[in-house]
Formats: sequence, structure tokens, C-alpha cells
Amino acid sequence: MAAPYELIYYTGVPGRGEHVRLILEEAGAPYTDTRPLPMDKCREIVTHYLSGEEQGNPPYYAPPLFKHGDLLISQTSNILMYLGPKLGLAGSRENDIYRVNALALTALDGLSNEVHDCHHPIVSELYYEDQKEESLRRSKEWVKHRLPKHLGYWEKVLKSEDRGQGPWLLRSTFTYADLVLFQASSPITVSTCRPCLDGVQFAFPKAMKQARESGKYDSVFQLWKDVKARPNIAAYLDSDRRQKYDWGIYRYYPDNDVLPE
Repeated sequence: MAAPYELIYYTGVPGRGEHVRLILEEAGAPYTDTRPLPMDKCREIVTHYLSGEEQGNPPYYAPPLFKHGDLLISQTSNILMYLGPKLGLAGSRENDIYRVNALALTALDGLSNEVHDCHHPIVSELYYEDQKEESLRRSKEWVKHRLPKHLGYWEKVLKSEDRGQGPWLLRSTFTYADLVLFQASSPITVSTCRPCLDGVQFAFPKAMKQARESGKYDSVFQLWKDVKARPNIAAYLDSDRRQKYDWGIYRYYPDNDVLPE
């Protein structure tokens, strides 16, 4: 379709919409984004599209939403799976799209959903301050057991010999799965000018620093460097379109910034 790509997501927070921005930026694809809109106007638009009033589309539960012509879809992985083949970022072999999607889903499950649940372990509707004790307990257990398991898995994928030569998750072919994994471990500088890390590194800088310095996951952190060096991604990270983290999926709470016991 010749229709424009339209990303519909809450303003003021990168959130799950950031994965969609990364694939569009990497491909150099023009798109519109609700990000620059005032919060009240953005929520009005999101509410409209969630309502199911758009002809031929059902009501959806939550953003991100992606509009392309008459098609309106939700769910980050679903949007990426739609865009991947169109933008040449879904692999080069028959059925690679399913391999790429499996990798992306694993990264979203382990390094996005699980990290969010560290600061909201009981229910999202309660403030962090109302579940601090449970949040600390979960964070301790997560950095001790789940973090090394996830990093170890990605190291295994990147070192798998049957994938051929190349630095990416599918070796020689760069895909949107590399972007999803990158988003969980890419550094930014927050407004305080203090060097911080986005994604998991933003939420758990001490544990991730220890993991980086251990040398056990060198391939994982090298992938981050390689993605960051891609021209379109580098330009995006340096632009004002790349939002800083303060709330949403990845949050930094000093009490939760623990090392494995």
C-alpha cells in the first residue's frame, strides 16, 4: 500500500512503541508518530483508535497501534512481524520470518515484560510505593536467577556454529530481532547528564555492569555496539526523536538496583 505508516502511542515515554520506531528508522521509512503531541491530545487519539470505531478493525486492548491504510493492528510483536518483510528486515530464507519472530518474542518476554514486573510485581494499577517490599524481593530474585539465564541464552544464540558467519542473531542477515535485543541494552544519557543505560541497563545498572565485566556475555554486548554503529540507528539515537526514560516499562529505583547475592 502507498498509504503512510502511522505509529499511535502515548507521548512522553518510549515504551513498547520504541521497537516500532527502531525498525522504521533502520529502514529509513517515512512515518508519522503521535510522540510530539500534547499528552491530552495524544490520549484522545489513542482512545479513539482503541474504541473499534475504525471500519473493519476490532477494538484493541492497548497501544502501540499501527495504521497502514485501512489496516489497524496492535501488539508490538504483531506490528514488527507485519513490517519486517515489507522493510527487508525479516531474514533472507524461506520461513525466516518465524525464526525472527520467535527471537523477538523471547527478547520481549524476558527483557521487557519481566523487567516491568520487577517494579510492579503485584499489579500495574498500584503505585510502586505501594508494593516496594515485593518489588525489592522480586528484583533480587530476578538479577540472581533470570538475568543470567536470559543473557546466557542470547550468548548461546550468537555463538551457535550452525548459523554460519556474521555478527547478527541470524549471522549474516540483520533483522528486526537484533533491534529488539538492542533496545534492551542500549545506553543513553538522561537529563541529569549522568551516564545511564536504557532498557535493562537503565533499570539494573549495577547488575548489568557486573554481567558486562564478567566476560561471559561478550557477544551480547558486542551486538549492542554493532547495532548502535549502524548509520540510521546512530542518527536516530542522536536525534531529539529518541526519548529518554523516566517511567513506563523501564524504570530506575535505587532500592531495586541490587547485585546478585
